Amino acid sequence: MALSQRVGRLIGVREHRVDPGGGGPRRVPRPVDAVVVGGGIAGMSAAVVLAERGVRVSVLEAAPTLGGRLGAWPERLADGTQMVEHGFHAFFRQYYNWRAILRRIDPGLGFLKPVPGYPVLSAQWPTEEFGRLPPAPPLNLLTLLARSPSLRLDDLRRMDRDAALPLLTYDPVDTYADLDATTAEELLDSLRLPDRARAMLFEVFSHSFFNHEAEMSAAEMVAQFHFYLLGNGEGLAFDCPDEDYATAIWTPLTRHVQRHGGRVLTATAATALRRDGDRWRVETADGTGYPAGHVVLAVDPPALAALVRASPGLATAAPELVARMPAFGVPGPPYAVARYWLDGDVSRRRAVFSGVSRQPTLDSVTLYHRLENEPRIWAGRTGGSVVELHAYACEPGVPAGELAERMRVELGTLWPEFAGLRVRELRARVEAQAPAFAPGSHATRPGVRTDAEGLYLAGDGIGTEFPSALMERSAATGIVAANHILRAEGAATEPVRSIRPRGLLAGRH
Repeated sequence: MALSQRVGRLIGVREHRVDPGGGGPRRVPRPVDAVVVGGGIAGMSAAVVLAERGVRVSVLEAAPTLGGRLGAWPERLADGTQMVEHGFHAFFRQYYNWRAILRRIDPGLGFLKPVPGYPVLSAQWPTEEFGRLPPAPPLNLLTLLARSPSLRLDDLRRMDRDAALPLLTYDPVDTYADLDATTAEELLDSLRLPDRARAMLFEVFSHSFFNHEAEMSAAEMVAQFHFYLLGNGEGLAFDCPDEDYATAIWTPLTRHVQRHGGRVLTATAATALRRDGDRWRVETADGTGYPAGHVVLAVDPPALAALVRASPGLATAAPELVARMPAFGVPGPPYAVARYWLDGDVSRRRAVFSGVSRQPTLDSVTLYHRLENEPRIWAGRTGGSVVELHAYACEPGVPAGELAERMRVELGTLWPEFAGLRVRELRARVEAQAPAFAPGSHATRPGVRTDAEGLYLAGDGIGTEFPSALMERSAATGIVAANHILRAEGAATEPVRSIRPRGLLAGRH
């Protein structure tokens, strides 16, 4: 075990059991049916656990493919068909619950390959490297500060250490009580950091959650700083699949659910939810009704709010849920994804994934021809490259093609050789589905359990009582929703794990 991990364990930075699991027979003792609305990470995580426990589960996905923001689908190019993802995702190693679901299809997680390095690029300053740090705090933070060109000893002396203390004292109750009404921008202002340190160490971090720091809760930023850097023993290292998400994840997970008696239906949009006596009925666009004793709504915030609006009976069955939807259903800012098939390659020294700071549009760059097999084969056959550019929180109302061109030009200023490459194919789109974490929203953010019997929520915008984020929050809330159903039906639950629940200095200041 590395020195950093030994130190981390001494100060309690280790995996934390939120729910030990068990508590009953492996399978439900009587017939139980459930409907899961949404076939992304949250919905499929719930479905996997429920199907394994003998629940007759039906997954209803509105899109023609599974995955939500982790989706993938075929695109026809001039020289053949290529799979395209919704956008790059890093599979961090503290994603314990999501990885537990993925072990159902590959016990050794052999399809996940390490992605070396985590550089942050800037046109103004030298590259900042977040990768190759010791895995556990506090050595990871001390190493980052010692080697960072963005934050020197004199800068640390001048910064407001009292304002910085909340970054080290995360508490799932106190942090939100103290900071949820404050914006992340206001918290960063109070630190009195040099502009370079702020841009390279913090702003790029907040953008990764699809929110602008001026519109994001400071408490949420502190929580995510804790989740990714200071509360886990795995560090910032991450892995990615070596095949597209449909091939690596969604097709095998679908087969797993089906082998356990479940159904996974795509192109099946839920349009309303009705209470029928002591049971639920999910209605779909084709007029079919799916009755069930339990329902898990695992869709993005706008879709959840729309479904609740279309279900007038919920005003009686779940008045608290209905009251929370107008604010919750407003997503974060739009994000843009552009994938380029190019006639040449960038320098071999470029990292597979790079964050970007202080460009007007561009937030990240992914070299898919060095990541996944299908783009690698295409690049080898054509001598080209496959590059994805991503804007996490971009200007509303701008067409996808214009945003793609802006990102292409911006990357050309960072990587001069990129500017000279000819675009052979481009697929670009703009979406607005990510949850907002607005200041003051924590108190009214819905949790997994609703005020209606047998109705649960899951997704990366749903509140949890333990640290989580992005894909891991989706998987964890899906499992927690399944566990509520299993407990109600007298069956054993699935273990739920997380990182250290409180900050390194929580309770010591």
